[in-house]
Amino acid sequence: MRVPRIYHSGDLVPDQTVLLEDDAANHVGRVLRLAVDAQIILFNGQGGQYPAVLVESGKKKVVAKITEFDDKNIESPLSIHLGQGISRGDKMEMTIQKAVELGVNQITPLFTERCGVKLSGERLAKKVNQWQKIVISACEQCGRNTIPTIHPPIPLEQWLAQPSDELKLNLHPRASYSINSLPQPTNGIRLVIGPEGGLSDIEIEQASHSGFDEVLIGPRVLRTETAGLTVISALQTRFGDLG
Repeated sequence: MRVPRIYHSGDLVPDQTVLLEDDAANHVGRVLRLAVDAQIILFNGQGGQYPAVLVESGKKKVVAKITEFDDKNIESPLSIHLGQGISRGDKMEMTIQKAVELGVNQITPLFTERCGVKLSGERLAKKVNQWQKIVISACEQCGRNTIPTIHPPIPLEQWLAQPSDELKLNLHPRASYSINSLPQPTNGIRLVIGPEGGLSDIEIEQASHSGFDEVLIGPRVLRTETAGLTVISALQTRFGDLG
């Protein structure tokens, strides 16, 4: 059985006993139903992980004792900042989850002309909180010990204007350059992906003026939830750690 990986936001020290936070305790005690002496792995996003054993396990309270520190690091050598046009329903959540699994370091949800999702105030705050939980859950699943940053959503033009030394890319079905023709990035990659319906002609022009090179991933037009993940996979294969 695979040892469950659990995120803990506090400090972690070998030989320390840790009271798991409510969500983690619920998952361990109620969902997984792990008993005393069961093994888990804790991580706090600051690098490395901490194998631990349960010393108390109930439906409302779970306590683990850390046995050691494991300096495990599976971060990709390629840094990727994904600017993703906000999509409807669970498409955005799937994109965030899979982007984390593929090694993305930063994600900025973007409001674009064709963004069909209207978020503000309390609804926006709740959505950002949900996205953050998805990022953490994806790290628990895939083995990453560093938590990618999910930035607050901003308008596309604001994100395009941010100073950056990254190689800037915009997926475009009529581009003449492919992933294989790109130069080796020395400061990471900044990738923009539109929502359903893609970026508008004006937005594509704005991206071009901001230094984003248009690239082609293949002959077929991909849905937004497929496009970003396909490009990220290709970039990780070419420049990162996917073989």
